[in-house]
Amino acid sequence: MAQKLAVVFGGSGFIGRYVVRHLAAAGWRVRVAVRDTQKAQFLKPAGDLGQVSFVPASVTDPASVAAAVVGADAVVNLVGILLEVGKRTFKAVHVDGAANVAAAAAQAGATTLIHMSALGADEYSTSSYARSKAAGEKAVRGAFTQAIIFRPCVVFGSEDGFFNLYGLIAQTFPFIPFFTNTNPQAPKGGGASFQPVYVGDVASAILQAASDGRHAGQTYELGGPRVCTMRDIVQLVNQATMRHRKIIGLPYLFAWPLIIAGTVARWALHLVLRISFQAPLLPTADQVKLLKAGSVLSGKLPGLEAFGIAPTAPDAVVPTYLKRFRPLQQNKRLRVAARNGA
Repeated sequence: MAQKLAVVFGGSGFIGRYVVRHLAAAGWRVRVAVRDTQKAQFLKPAGDLGQVSFVPASVTDPASVAAAVVGADAVVNLVGILLEVGKRTFKAVHVDGAANVAAAAAQAGATTLIHMSALGADEYSTSSYARSKAAGEKAVRGAFTQAIIFRPCVVFGSEDGFFNLYGLIAQTFPFIPFFTNTNPQAPKGGGASFQPVYVGDVASAILQAASDGRHAGQTYELGGPRVCTMRDIVQLVNQATMRHRKIIGLPYLFAWPLIIAGTVARWALHLVLRISFQAPLLPTADQVKLLKAGSVLSGKLPGLEAFGIAPTAPDAVVPTYLKRFRPLQQNKRLRVAARNGA
């Protein structure tokens, strides 16, 4: 029996690489559709000889999308951006791009379409990102009615841009800040709440959704086993990096100097040098809105339990990759203690 073919848009990204590996390990042929196929070559060892292939495609180019999905049994769209640069706007990628993939999947006769949205997708949100995610879901449903939509909380894993960012802050600065609406010393002054979900759990759910037709047409919210405030997250980072930095709660007003500096730097480099500048320490106003809103399961939609997956806690995984931000002497001390059986 011929292997089924899955086409993964954004397969070389953070979540995409896990999805590709899970699909390949389960016996699927995987076609990785990305803008730069050379940068995706690290995924070749994910499968047997010829099992993982690559095709140049951009979700904003309907012709390249149509060519990429020819012969596909399942199509997975993981493409998303957190920062608008030039023509790669939220609308172009999250709405029009998502519609292009859905329409092409339907035209190609794919049995399954899996679309990655985000928790908090809401057409009435103050965040442009969240509104575009909601519009993208609507566009996908319009083109492929039985599409499976995933709305994950903040996703963590060794390549994430969330815990690693705070690890970098802990390594670089004498304190770790977090933003809060209330007195940071008050019982409820820990800032916005999040329910981080492990990237491996997300990939496992996507694999099951691609393999089991019972999930067709469903929308799932994916979250971890516990809700964490920003203070909880910063404390976990502090412990994992063994930096023991002072933790400081700041009003959101203090985010504005960073927003302005980042905006000026991005525009200047884009206009003068035509390059994209993405500085994680200099957020956009929209990113701050997302941070302020938090990301917690609503409880109104099924989640990982629908796939029989017990969610992984951040405490079990985050320290294994944030150790790269520890002082060198701390890692040496731990290695010596391990050799001595301490």
